[in-house]
Amino acid sequence: IKTSSVFSSGASKWDIRQKVWDYIEEKNLANFPRPVHNRIPNFKGAFTACAKVSELQVFTKTPEVKVDPDKPLEGARLAVLQAQKTLLVPTPRLRTGLFNKITPPQGASKEQLRVCSSSQGVRDFSVPVDLDAKVKVDLVVVGSVAVSEKGLRIGKGEGYADMEYGMMASMGAVNESTVVVTIVHDCQVVDIPEELIESHDLTVDYILTPTRVIKTNCQLPKPQGIIWTKLDTEKLEKIPILKKLRALEEQAGKDVTLGAVPAAEKGLEERGGEVTSQRKLPLSVTTVYLGGIPAGLRVSELKTALREREAPPLRLTWQGAQHRAFLDYSDPQAAEQALEALQGLSVNGHSLQAELAKSQRGGKRSAQSNRRPRPSTGPKSNTAPPGIKDDTTEKTEQ
Repeated sequence: IKTSSVFSSGASKWDIRQKVWDYIEEKNLANFPRPVHNRIPNFKGAFTACAKVSELQVFTKTPEVKVDPDKPLEGARLAVLQAQKTLLVPTPRLRTGLFNKITPPQGASKEQLRVCSSSQGVRDFSVPVDLDAKVKVDLVVVGSVAVSEKGLRIGKGEGYADMEYGMMASMGAVNESTVVVTIVHDCQVVDIPEELIESHDLTVDYILTPTRVIKTNCQLPKPQGIIWTKLDTEKLEKIPILKKLRALEEQAGKDVTLGAVPAAEKGLEERGGEVTSQRKLPLSVTTVYLGGIPAGLRVSELKTALREREAPPLRLTWQGAQHRAFLDYSDPQAAEQALEALQGLSVNGHSLQAELAKSQRGGKRSAQSNRRPRPSTGPKSNTAPPGIKDDTTEKTEQ
């Protein structure tokens, strides 16, 4: 990717992710699982790049290495086990704890070590490591969607690598001397505008690709712990280990005030294939139709894209089966700003169409603004936004 011409200073993290994912798919640069959208890409040449981790000076010195569970990092996990070092792997999506220690069978063969370095090994040969365990990690290996030669990193958008590092910092497992390495395809090394990187974002010290070893000399500080104001109660409910850490930090007298749930996420509930926010809305709202939503897209992925484009609605009504969603904004001006921000929006390689819902056109708004079309059973165009008529609509609960 010729990055300088691709990413202007106005590019968002989401723009960069999409460009990299689209490029890898278009050029067929990845192995299973495909498509690579919304994943850390399992790029071709990953094992070659991973083998370079054992050439780093810090690797020879450290007894414990933390490697993320992503498929393209399998070779790095194998290198750690072959060197008879302690391998720590985060629990996928942090569902059951922070990380696991992979313990191969005594006298394991190379084939057994290969199994231990796979996702099966993380399931079958692991022992949980608790928050109060005395662990010291000098080397951390993370996956990335994009990374710059200056060490700025973009993950797949869920924030797990950043949270894991923050938690490790809180428990004293990492410090300023810990080296962070990412392993990517050469095309994932791109220019990333520095203004996109926030205080909770993890930066990297080395980038390993199939053809290069890049020392970034990154000067930005790494997370010193969890920044609680960046999290909300919803995130805490999904990740029990975070709740435990927050209780420990609260006991220690630290400020653990959480941030607010973003407007687009408050009160989201799923029923009948639709997801509707149940917030109290103004009497009159302006609705934007979003069409062309690809099959398999998650609501959370769309919300991330909307937030990164700075266009979160007051309410989001999801009709994924009909490949569409409706976004309610407080007034026509807010809707127009959102429309401008959403032009050219692409998710998973699919272009989305954003326009005013038909009931809003011509400047008239009525109670119909708050209505939704029932899913149509007859044939319909995939591109034209649905009309909103009294005999085909139902009132959405406020």
